[in-house]
Amino acid sequence: MSISSDTPHHKDHRQRLKKKFSESGVAAFHDYEVLELLLSYAIPRKDVKPLAKDLLKTFGSLKGIMDAEKDCLEKVKGIGPHAAILIKLIKEMGILYLKEKAKEKPQITCTSELIDYCKSYMGGLRDERFCVIYLDAQNRMTDIETIQEGIVNQAVVYPRKVLENALKQKASAVILVHNHPSGHVKPSDTDIRLTKTIQETARILDIIVHDHVIISENRFFSFREEGLI
Repeated sequence: MSISSDTPHHKDHRQRLKKKFSESGVAAFHDYEVLELLLSYAIPRKDVKPLAKDLLKTFGSLKGIMDAEKDCLEKVKGIGPHAAILIKLIKEMGILYLKEKAKEKPQITCTSELIDYCKSYMGGLRDERFCVIYLDAQNRMTDIETIQEGIVNQAVVYPRKVLENALKQKASAVILVHNHPSGHVKPSDTDIRLTKTIQETARILDIIVHDHVIISENRFFSFREEGLI
């Protein structure tokens, strides 16, 4: 069956993108084509290639787009609430996937799955966040909880709060995680003091602090790997 000459060219192009994805996945795509295909599900009856390129120009990369706040995305001409929500949903689903993948590990201390999840969850944040990962007696991840948002220091992150929550979770061990938005992952003196205080208090309660991981967008620092725990 022939396609009518009245058929918009982008409709045929969308079908080709879907076919290309079905056959080869995103490995065969340019970044703007990945965005084109995604935006086609939120913006019907419109050529979205220029919009995809505008997003990349504005935010620099696919990661930059995914990390952008919803209201920032909507400032790009042509991006409405539906498209912005879809972009944010894709990122949040990816974070949930990595969390479930990490929880599937028979044992977890500082696995690559855990690092991937933490980078995705915290690496792109503009503000500092301190989280605790709770582990059961078999070192399986049971949950992750944000203890503090904002500046992380010993005066704000109370060891008592960390360990009270660990007891409520019936955790046998914990992994401390926080991000450095600056990109520098070397621990500060405050980070080291806080870690030692939590570790010493946890020991009294028979809770093991397996590690304290500092995350940035592209790097991480493990207290355990560096001999600080």
